[in-house]
Amino acid sequence: MAHPYYEVDVPIHSSEPPGLEGVHIFTGRADSRSAAVQAAHEVYDAARAAAQAGLEIPHGRPDGWGACGYRPGWELDWPAAKADPWRSPYSWLNSRPIDL
Repeated sequence: MAHPYYEVDVPIHSSEPPGLEGVHIFTGRADSRSAAVQAAHEVYDAARAAAQAGLEIPHGRPDGWGACGYRPGWELDWPAAKADPWRSPYSWLNSRPIDL
Protein backbone atom coordinates (compact mmCIF):
# COMPACT_ATOMS: atom_id res chain seq x y z
CA MET A 1 0.00 0.00 0.00
CA ALA A 2 1.29 3.44 -0.93
CA HIS A 3 1.97 5.94 1.80
CA PRO A 4 -0.26 9.03 1.96
CA TYR A 5 0.85 12.40 0.59
CA TYR A 6 2.06 14.89 3.14
CA GLU A 7 2.49 18.64 2.98
CA VAL A 8 5.44 20.15 4.85
CA ASP A 9 5.21 23.90 5.49
CA VAL A 10 8.54 25.49 6.40
CA PRO A 11 8.71 29.14 7.49
CA ILE A 12 11.29 31.11 5.48
CA HIS A 13 12.87 34.53 5.76
CA SER A 14 15.11 36.52 3.48
CA SER A 15 18.51 37.77 4.47
CA GLU A 16 18.76 39.82 1.23
CA PRO A 17 16.82 42.08 1.88
CA PRO A 18 15.95 41.31 5.48
CA GLY A 19 12.36 41.49 6.62
CA LEU A 20 10.76 39.38 3.89
CA GLU A 21 9.16 36.16 5.09
CA GLY A 22 6.89 33.41 3.91
CA VAL A 23 6.38 29.65 3.81
CA HIS A 24 8.05 27.11 1.55
CA ILE A 25 5.84 24.10 0.83
CA PHE A 26 7.00 20.59 0.00
CA THR A 27 4.76 17.60 -0.82
CA GLY A 28 5.36 13.89 -1.21
CA ARG A 29 4.61 10.46 0.18
CA ALA A 30 5.65 9.46 3.69
CA ASP A 31 4.58 7.12 6.45
CA SER A 32 4.63 9.78 9.21
CA ARG A 33 4.94 13.49 9.86
CA SER A 34 8.55 13.14 10.96
CA ALA A 35 9.42 11.12 7.83
CA ALA A 36 7.77 13.82 5.71
CA VAL A 37 9.87 16.58 7.30
CA GLN A 38 12.99 14.47 6.88
CA ALA A 39 12.25 13.85 3.18
CA ALA A 40 11.53 17.54 2.57
CA HIS A 41 14.78 18.50 4.28
CA GLU A 42 16.70 15.94 2.19
CA VAL A 43 15.39 17.28 -1.13
CA TYR A 44 16.06 20.86 -0.04
CA ASP A 45 19.64 19.98 0.93
CA ALA A 46 20.15 18.20 -2.41
CA ALA A 47 18.78 21.20 -4.32
CA ARG A 48 21.00 23.62 -2.40
CA ALA A 49 24.11 21.47 -2.92
CA ALA A 50 23.42 21.10 -6.65
CA ALA A 51 22.76 24.82 -7.12
CA GLN A 52 25.90 25.79 -5.23
CA ALA A 53 27.93 23.36 -7.36
CA GLY A 54 26.44 24.74 -10.58
CA LEU A 55 24.63 21.48 -11.33
CA GLU A 56 21.05 20.80 -12.34
CA ILE A 57 18.71 20.45 -9.38
CA PRO A 58 17.51 16.85 -8.99
CA HIS A 59 13.77 16.43 -9.54
CA GLY A 60 11.20 13.89 -8.48
CA ARG A 61 12.29 11.09 -6.22
CA PRO A 62 10.18 7.91 -6.49
CA ASP A 63 8.31 8.90 -3.31
CA GLY A 64 7.18 12.16 -4.93
CA TRP A 65 9.51 14.52 -3.03
CA GLY A 66 11.53 16.94 -5.10
CA ALA A 67 12.57 20.54 -5.51
CA CYS A 68 12.12 22.73 -8.56
CA GLY A 69 14.65 25.36 -7.61
CA TYR A 70 16.78 26.98 -4.98
CA ARG A 71 16.73 30.65 -3.97
CA PRO A 72 19.94 31.93 -2.41
CA GLY A 73 19.44 34.37 0.44
CA TRP A 74 16.41 32.60 1.88
CA GLU A 75 16.76 30.71 5.15
CA LEU A 76 14.38 27.88 6.06
CA ASP A 77 13.39 27.42 9.70
CA TRP A 78 13.36 23.61 9.82
CA PRO A 79 12.66 23.36 13.61
CA ALA A 80 9.40 25.26 12.97
CA ALA A 81 8.34 23.02 10.04
CA LYS A 82 4.85 21.55 10.23
CA ALA A 83 3.73 18.42 8.42
CA ASP A 84 0.21 17.10 7.91
CA PRO A 85 -1.48 14.81 5.44
CA TRP A 86 -2.03 16.74 2.21
CA ARG A 87 -5.69 17.46 1.55
CA SER A 88 -5.93 20.46 -0.75
CA PRO A 89 -3.72 22.39 -3.15
CA TYR A 90 -4.99 25.54 -1.40
CA SER A 91 -4.29 24.50 2.21
CA TRP A 92 -1.43 27.00 2.47
CA LEU A 93 -3.83 29.91 1.98
CA ASN A 94 -5.03 31.75 5.04
CA SER A 95 -6.88 34.93 5.81
CA ARG A 96 -3.78 37.14 5.59
CA PRO A 97 -3.35 39.15 2.41
CA ILE A 98 -0.70 37.94 0.00
CA ASP A 99 1.85 40.48 -1.22
CA LEU A 100 2.75 40.05 -4.85
